[in-house]
Amino acid sequence: MNKERINRILNKIPIHVAIIGLCLVWLIPTFGLLITSVRPFQVVNDSGWWTVLSPPPGSQDYAQYCASCHGTDGKAISTADLSNPDLVGKFPRSLQLLAALRKDINGQPHMGDTPVPDPQAAADIATYLKRLSGIEVIPRFTIDNYIDAFMGYRGTTNYRNACATGQEALDLNCNLSDFFNPRGMGRAMLNTLGVTVPATILPLLFAAFAGYAFSWLDFKGRQWLFAILVGLQVVPLQMTLVPISKIYAQLGLNGTFLGVWLFHTGFGLPYAIYLMRNFLGSLPRDLFESAYLDGASHWTAFIRLAIPLATPAIASLAIFQFLWVWNDLLVALVFLGGTTPVLTYQIANMVTSLGSGWQLTTAAAFVSMIIPIIVFFGFQRYFVRGLLAGSVKG
Repeated sequence: MNKERINRILNKIPIHVAIIGLCLVWLIPTFGLLITSVRPFQVVNDSGWWTVLSPPPGSQDYAQYCASCHGTDGKAISTADLSNPDLVGKFPRSLQLLAALRKDINGQPHMGDTPVPDPQAAADIATYLKRLSGIEVIPRFTIDNYIDAFMGYRGTTNYRNACATGQEALDLNCNLSDFFNPRGMGRAMLNTLGVTVPATILPLLFAAFAGYAFSWLDFKGRQWLFAILVGLQVVPLQMTLVPISKIYAQLGLNGTFLGVWLFHTGFGLPYAIYLMRNFLGSLPRDLFESAYLDGASHWTAFIRLAIPLATPAIASLAIFQFLWVWNDLLVALVFLGGTTPVLTYQIANMVTSLGSGWQLTTAAAFVSMIIPIIVFFGFQRYFVRGLLAGSVKG
């Protein structure tokens, strides 16, 4: 291996390290989010996602203090069978368990030469005994977080148990109608699709027409108008919320999908027109001139030539606009509020004021990622070409 080849390999190492580092920065939190979303809420509250393959809480303390006499399965002493739920039910907490461990048995210390565990270890042992005896059946993985998030369940157990035990205090019907619960992700996802799809299609449609006009139609003030559109990209969205909200209140558009569609369309158009104009303007002029000489109208040239050739730019715009609207919270919060909740609004309300229920947030957040990922990978082959739209002439 010559020196030049070694230098080429060494020069690529920093790039590869940077790429791997960026991938890990994105993938590790995402993987942790996925693992947390499929863990029972009992263990989510007590341990991190990286402990998913670790032994159950309290198993090590049980092995240290109890396994030598009672066995790993708790059945070694028939008169003190720790797999018996009736026996274990007498020691629900560490106080009762510590009191039993401090008592003498046949005039001898219960623990023999082994020291009595501290209160925290006793609490962990009591928790483990509930698992060992079957009083508490906690699976390693579960889909209950997703079910609870979709159905809008906010109880102390989970939706399936609440329905099985007949807990109707939380306004649950225990059927498919709960999917449309105002507190759930099911209805919020439908609302988000109702907002995002039209708010993506409308800017693409108008930008395609405007981009063709700025590229191939000659009219007075074209360059000035295009310069104004480019300048509108720097207008902060936040400064228009109050005046537009007042206008919507007069027109009766507050709280309607139409108002959100118009707002997203208005703020998406400047960049969309800019990208479409640059892409269509970079297409070969001879192609369009030949079409005009053959008798094609502007409409025919637009439909038959411009749109098929502009597919990369349209796909790239669709990805940007879709992700922007899908992940929007501010506009939906101002113009729709809680009466028509979208995913971002609903996810923010998954956690209660006391901090409980955040395991539902992980499931809800992962659900909200699925459709954007599908959209991105569906159009990703056009993405890079769309990003470079208009950067090279000819």
